[in-house]
Amino acid sequence: MARVRVHQHVNPLSPYYRQEPVAVDLAAVFSVPTRPLHLDIGCARGRFILRMAEAKPEWNFLGVEIREALVEEANRLASEAGLGNLHYAFCNAMLFLANLLAGVPDGALQMVTIQFPDPWFKKRHAKRRMVNAELIDAVVKKLAPGGRIFVQTDIEFLAEEMFELFRADKRLAERSLSENPFLVKTEREKAVEDKSLSVYRAVWIKDINE
Repeated sequence: MARVRVHQHVNPLSPYYRQEPVAVDLAAVFSVPTRPLHLDIGCARGRFILRMAEAKPEWNFLGVEIREALVEEANRLASEAGLGNLHYAFCNAMLFLANLLAGVPDGALQMVTIQFPDPWFKKRHAKRRMVNAELIDAVVKKLAPGGRIFVQTDIEFLAEEMFELFRADKRLAERSLSENPFLVKTEREKAVEDKSLSVYRAVWIKDINE
């Protein structure tokens, strides 16, 4: 079956994407809801966590994506593969991630990934960038003590901007990385590496005393 065709970029501030999502119910979407949870924000077609879900059946994987057609396609593929540890949700994470995660118990998240988000290069479009203080707060509140947030991009100015936002959250401790710690790479990461371009990566760990 041909890939679903979608716009590469969508404006997260347009009226259609201001729909508040229904809070995800882990018991309804995962066959074993108590497994460790990996949240992939801005998952696009979701192939990264699909392959991760196949490789790590002892984990649950939740993908969040703003383009609804991609979410529908990804959930179809997950169902066809019989993966009870994988689910995708349609959500504008920049505005409504806290709403989506409202039903997730505090401390349920063990791993969060944000990989190659849209940089929105033009200065007047900076307010459309996905990572902001509200998104970070929503994630950290659900992150288990010792849980990790992995962020990577090939855009240097965007890395600096995102990393500073994470550094401002005193519940997190930063760890630098030279290589991707996962056994799977996104399509974007492979394309960037094929061109021998730089990738900027970091990991934040939630304070175990939180």
